[in-house]
Amino acid sequence: MSKSSPFLSLYLREQSRLLQLIRRIVGDRGTAEDLAQDTFLRLWDRQLNEGDRSLLFRTAQNLALDHLRARQVRNRYAQQQVDEESSGAELEVQVSASQELDDLLLRLRKLPRRTQQVFLLSRVDGLPYATIANQLGVSVSTVEKDMIRALQHCQREQQ
Repeated sequence: MSKSSPFLSLYLREQSRLLQLIRRIVGDRGTAEDLAQDTFLRLWDRQLNEGDRSLLFRTAQNLALDHLRARQVRNRYAQQQVDEESSGAELEVQVSASQELDDLLLRLRKLPRRTQQVFLLSRVDGLPYATIANQLGVSVSTVEKDMIRALQHCQREQQ
């Protein structure tokens, strides 16, 4: 037999407990099996014997913890990429919305002051026509006519 036969018998005897330990750390059977094999390969060339059980388990535990750390780094990096992409998209939306608002305000400046107020109170502040009429001291019918005028004007200016 080879020089590593005492280690091989130690590994085979402890393999199921080793897998349990690693699986408890990483939470996945397939990964635990891979890490147990990595443990075996890492220690295979060393002069180990039956008394080196603690080295076997410590090596397996360290490999499992290294695996967790690497997974956490990958997850943080992936989340950071998602955050950067979404913040870039949010910024584009904000810039676009700001530009649209600026364009709308430029179009509205060509309208009479009351028509501008009616439009902004309705569309920006979300007030009902009756409240706008009361606030501006005009009839609801006047508010409706001003809104129609503002909407038609904005449509014409946009084309």
